[in-house]
Amino acid sequence: MMRTLIYSLVPTWKPHVPVCNILGIEKGKECIIVGTLYKHMKLKPSILDEYSKERSATPIVRPHNFMHQDDYLIFEDESGRVKLGGSVLTPSVYVTGIVVALLGRETGNGDFHVEDVLEAGLPPQLEMPLKSGADKYVVLVSGVNVGSGASNPLEFQLFIDHITGHLGDKKAQEMAAKIVHLVIAGNSVEIPRELLNKQNLASTDQSRLSEPIKELDMMLTQIAAGLPLDIMPGPNDPANFSLPQMPLHTCLFPSSAAYNTFRSCPNPHCFDLDGVRFLGTSGQNIHDLQKYSEAKDKLEFMERTLRWRHLAPTAPNTLGCYPFTDRDPFLVESCPHVYFVGNQDRYETRLIKGSEGQLVRLICIPKFGETGVAVMVNASNLECSILSFEARFSS
Repeated sequence: MMRTLIYSLVPTWKPHVPVCNILGIEKGKECIIVGTLYKHMKLKPSILDEYSKERSATPIVRPHNFMHQDDYLIFEDESGRVKLGGSVLTPSVYVTGIVVALLGRETGNGDFHVEDVLEAGLPPQLEMPLKSGADKYVVLVSGVNVGSGASNPLEFQLFIDHITGHLGDKKAQEMAAKIVHLVIAGNSVEIPRELLNKQNLASTDQSRLSEPIKELDMMLTQIAAGLPLDIMPGPNDPANFSLPQMPLHTCLFPSSAAYNTFRSCPNPHCFDLDGVRFLGTSGQNIHDLQKYSEAKDKLEFMERTLRWRHLAPTAPNTLGCYPFTDRDPFLVESCPHVYFVGNQDRYETRLIKGSEGQLVRLICIPKFGETGVAVMVNASNLECSILSFEARFSS
């Protein structure tokens, strides 16, 4: 599907340059090839290394990132593959699986010297509704981690009381009255990992296993009683590991699921609110990109996924993904107005513009359990602000 899209963009990009496959490249003759990038990475972990007799002696200096100066890009289509050269494509920017069109020519040593690259670019965007006088806020929070020793339950209770209008002065309550939606973007609970390895659990261990979920259900009930909320699964939640993650089962939330304002959603999650499109993940796609490519910040990773029109470009190569045969669930066919990613180290935001006038608000949602910070988005003008809560106990 992505190749079909790229082929449709080539005539307006370089109308007078012939398009051919890799086997049809003629030495020294300028042409365009369309296919998929593959990045050869020296430090990329491989399951075969565990069984090899001669293990690599090269230490991994940065285990959180597997980039190396000797990495290089290979281009492949249905006819073959060719090594890429030139300074236009930087290996540190791209990952395996990106579909692009390349302009260049074959060199004497058999490489393809890239002179220009065509990416899919931001997809078409629905027009923003006309601004009305009333502000409407959507609150984004993630990484609550109920049951974790690092999180403070009082901070989340203060957050609930604030957004439901039970806390603060008149001005704070007026602001809370304008909140129309809440999204919880993954890692809502933390279940003791040591209990998951046991086959037969004692009654006390069973209680420890279910207690965080029961506590979360009680808290979500307070919110659902007065505010629509969407809850997405994250990497630590009781959900399937592979993307796309299925919604958390409503049997986990017997009290809050009784309200029609409660909605358990998949990850990634896309929804519309009064003509404004929101799209977001719980953070796995950006965390994996950070391991196999480099950028100045998380927002740059997010922008790349939009320009590549793919939410999880590293799946299924290094990111767990359910095998789809007839469609790709991660293709971004319509450009969102708000694109958020949960479970990040700190709050970041940026407004980007596309070549066709698209306007997208990028948001990194910090882990609430560690920072006490949630994000408010004004759906009428895409402006962003934060809600910060801190509760300390003095001894």
